[in-house]
Amino acid sequence: MTSNSSSLDIGPKTLIGVGVGLVVAGGASYFLYRRYLQYRDAMPVNWRRVGTLQQINLFPIKSCAPLDSTPGTEYDCDVLGISHEGIRDRTLMLLDENNTMVTARGYPHMKLIKSKKVSVKGLIFSAPGMPDLEIDFDNLESPGQNLRTIIWGAPVDAMLCGDRFNKWFSQFILKKETGMKLVHYPYPKAVKRVCDDLRNMPFMRKEDSGTFNDSTSYMLMNLSSVDDLNTRLKNPVEPLQFRGGFEIKCDVHEPYAEDNWQWVRIGDEAVFRQVAPRTVCIVPNVNDNTGKRDIDGEPLKTLKRYRMFNYKSPLLGIHLGLRQAGKVRANDVVYVGDK
Repeated sequence: MTSNSSSLDIGPKTLIGVGVGLVVAGGASYFLYRRYLQYRDAMPVNWRRVGTLQQINLFPIKSCAPLDSTPGTEYDCDVLGISHEGIRDRTLMLLDENNTMVTARGYPHMKLIKSKKVSVKGLIFSAPGMPDLEIDFDNLESPGQNLRTIIWGAPVDAMLCGDRFNKWFSQFILKKETGMKLVHYPYPKAVKRVCDDLRNMPFMRKEDSGTFNDSTSYMLMNLSSVDDLNTRLKNPVEPLQFRGGFEIKCDVHEPYAEDNWQWVRIGDEAVFRQVAPRTVCIVPNVNDNTGKRDIDGEPLKTLKRYRMFNYKSPLLGIHLGLRQAGKVRANDVVYVGDK
């Protein structure tokens, strides 16, 4: 697909339409449709190389900076998402006093909160003007105190981390002593939930939602697509602004090729199924280095001009569901499955 392409291959919404039509036609047709979905959801036998894994981003706190890591770091991929030696992607989240999810949509300077691994299940948080704060997941101040929140229409339980964390995050984000609660994901496995936008995606499984992710445990960005977007912008953006866990460098410059990648394998083990295109919100408008929004509303404004495809928001990147667990590291070869 070229950078000027304005159409996608058969996508989830098209499949849904086909399925509805077949149901109307009768039970036999619906059976054929289900068999068709099973065929489309069968893991490929043949794989072709498309590039390499340039960057892996693990975000310990939802909407904050990625984990500091060293080159060559190996990550585990399981149903809950990316993890490294006990530290898991988006296993922490901030809530307000009403137990409502807090993100960089409302507080863009959250992107300046950094996490550094100091031990197994231990992190140090840092932010401009704040003293460092350490957390040990095995020794939290208020274990067992759970509460219920909602992530885009899907209920989820969370466990309070303790008052000293609430105070620290309140001071940095709100410049107050209270108002924020740090919570962590309390389960050793995925709690089956699907956010509102993905309920009708035919290949989405409920366990694909992961921990506190907006939509799925895994999101992939093709760096060729970001490069093409940057040719259209006055001020180029960094791939990190899109919050993707995997940043892929293609062997051949092919912007938006990922739209049609139905199956992806990274390295020798980890296999993923595309379950939905990734819709872009206002968070990529926030610069990760300054924590400030672009005054011109970019890159979202430009993406809306050519990447809408009848969705409510423009598309860039793809959501993945894990279908075979494995380990990944930067520079692993990335393959796409061919039927």
